[in-house]
Amino acid sequence: MNILYTRISTIEQKNNRQVQNAKEFDYVIEDKCSGATPFFERDGGKRIKKMIAKSQITKVTVHQIDRLGRNLLDILNTIDFFNKKGICINFIQQGIKTLNDDGTENPISKMIISVLGVVAEMERNLIRERQAEGIAIAKANGVYKGRVLGTKESNLDFLNKPKVKLAIEFLNRGKKSVEVQKLTLLHRNTITKIKKLNKLLNNEK
Repeated sequence: MNILYTRISTIEQKNNRQVQNAKEFDYVIEDKCSGATPFFERDGGKRIKKMIAKSQITKVTVHQIDRLGRNLLDILNTIDFFNKKGICINFIQQGIKTLNDDGTENPISKMIISVLGVVAEMERNLIRERQAEGIAIAKANGVYKGRVLGTKESNLDFLNKPKVKLAIEFLNRGKKSVEVQKLTLLHRNTITKIKKLNKLLNNEK
């Protein structure tokens, strides 16, 4: 059975791009969760694992590598699990397969996946480092005040929230407030607050 696996980060996100050729597959499994969630801890990942245990899957197709995860180690461990079961993963966008036609591991795909995963991790770490540097500079200049009297959390705690980090990442990519609101499910007032703090930190760099 050839499975098409898709993942979107939020309920409101659409996966039209990932399911364009859904009719070509025997089964479509979709997850709606963060890419940071390990593959086999997702609802769809658990279903796939059960199907593998019943020898129901021969091939899995994914639109692109980051649909499997955002952590390189988790991606490689997931691929290794499929490889040991003799199940090939086909990544459409990258045009690579994890196994050759004879069932042996494809060393070229492993190298490419490792490189892409490292680059993606470096990009995310760079974003976090820049954010931390901006906060440090703002503190040194007396601009970053942290917790304001009467509030429940400091700006640092606020900026370190997973959804807020995700919103900052989207804003830094040039997405509009409305788009970020839909992608993160955050209130528009929260997005406005994020934009102000993010602009303040960027100006201090």
